[in-house]
Amino acid sequence: MRAGEVEQAVAWAAREGWNPGEGDARAFLAHDPGAFLMAEEDGRMLACISAARNGASHGFIGFYIAAPGMRGQGHGLAVWQAAMARLAGRSIGLDGVVAQQTSYRRSGFELAWNNARYVGAVTPGAALPAASAVPFGDLVAYDAACFGVARPEFLREWIGAPGRVALVLPGLRGFAVGRPGVAGTRVGPLFADDAAGAGLLLAGLAAALPGPLVLDVPEANAAAVALAQEAGMEKVFETARMYVGAPPAMAREKIFGVTSLEFG
Repeated sequence: MRAGEVEQAVAWAAREGWNPGEGDARAFLAHDPGAFLMAEEDGRMLACISAARNGASHGFIGFYIAAPGMRGQGHGLAVWQAAMARLAGRSIGLDGVVAQQTSYRRSGFELAWNNARYVGAVTPGAALPAASAVPFGDLVAYDAACFGVARPEFLREWIGAPGRVALVLPGLRGFAVGRPGVAGTRVGPLFADDAAGAGLLLAGLAAALPGPLVLDVPEANAAAVALAQEAGMEKVFETARMYVGAPPAMAREKIFGVTSLEFG
C-alpha cells in the first residue's frame, strides 16, 4: 500500500473509534514498508490489514477493517489470509475485541492477557528530560528489552514526529511518548522500571500535553492497572492480546502502557 492508502487505513481506524495518533502511519511505514495489505477494486480500497514483521521471528496484525457496505463479502477474509501468509513461520500477535476471541482461536490464536484503555485528566507533574538527552542506541536497547524486539526505525519516527513529546527518567529507568490523538493525547509506550517511575512519566506528559490522556494498560501487570486507577483514569474498553506461537521475550513488569494496539 502507498502512503496515502495507509493514511486511509488510519482514517478508517479513527472512524471505528480506535483513536489512532496523528502521524502514526509514518512510524509504521518506517518499521516495515510492506506491512500494509489491502483488497481493492477499480482503485477503491475494500478492506485493509497490517502484518508487521518484528525482527526475524515475530509479527503483529492490526488495522483489520473492511469498508462499510463491503462486509460479509469475503474481502476481510482475503486480506486476513494474506496477512497470515506474510507472517508465516513467525509467532504472531494481535489485539482484538474480546467478542472476537472465538474467531481468532479458530486461526490458532490463544489469549495472553487483556489490554484495557484508560482515559482521564491526569494531574500534571514535574518536568522530565527529553528522550533526546540520552543516546538513541540506549533508548533502542531499553525499548527492545520491554517490547521484545529492537525497532530503531520505528522508534526514531515514533518519538520524532511533529507534536509528540518523549520523556525519559534520569538514568534511563523508563521512557514514555505522548502524541496527539483523534480525541485527547495518546500515551504509549509507557515503560518504566517500577510504578513510581511510570507515575512520574505519566504526570510529566500531563504537564507537557493537553488532556485527557489515553493509555492502553496491560491488565496482566497489576501495578499498571493500579497506576491508571490512582491517577483518576477511567476504563472505557478492553482488547484481547492473543498470539499464535510464543510471544516475544518482553519485560512485562515494565510495561505500564503499550505502544499501539495496531502495531503492538
